[in-house]
Amino acid sequence: MAPKLEVVSVVDAVIADLRRRMFSGDLPPGAPLTEATVAATYDVARTTAKAAIESLVGERLLVRNAHKTARVVTLDADDVRDVYRTRSLIEGQVVRTLADQKRVPDAARLALDEMHALADADPERIVAPDMRFHRALVDALGSARTSRAYEALASEVVLCMSHVQGAALLPTADIVSEHEEILRRIVDGDAAGAAAAVHDHLGRASDRLAALVEIRAAETR
Repeated sequence: MAPKLEVVSVVDAVIADLRRRMFSGDLPPGAPLTEATVAATYDVARTTAKAAIESLVGERLLVRNAHKTARVVTLDADDVRDVYRTRSLIEGQVVRTLADQKRVPDAARLALDEMHALADADPERIVAPDMRFHRALVDALGSARTSRAYEALASEVVLCMSHVQGAALLPTADIVSEHEEILRRIVDGDAAGAAAAVHDHLGRASDRLAALVEIRAAETR
């Protein structure tokens, strides 16, 4: 049987590559992004470029005031803390529910296995399986509304995670160990412990990234 290929539109392909470039730092915070630039870079129509930019504004990866050029979002320390706080509220309750059922989704185990395999790799490579791990837990709740609420945060979450790993703020071994602890608590049926493990894991990343953002902001004043 021939493999099934995923077909994406030109707009989606442009969005995906712009998103990748923002996460990698190729398009840094504050960088302007015009329809003309996007159209020329990807050899697409201006209407396609406009649609891509509007989509990324909706994801809050780009910001644009009325009649102004869109720019890559610049997260301040309060933004960072709020993203992680919101994650903690959602994920903390999710793991409590999963622990009550002693249920670990297979997708979370697979993502953790992939993180193990990347223990000695470039820290930024762990971002994708890390995000899959957390998404798997949320989706395992079986609530379409909760998954949609989490998905609304997804781009900002990955942007924060990319900054954390890009600056090597957390050792990969520690990240893997913290994910193992979350699953261990769920398997043990320790709802309070699972929630605490999630809060501690996200709190460390939040504190370190917020501190880095504050330092960099002070340096540019």
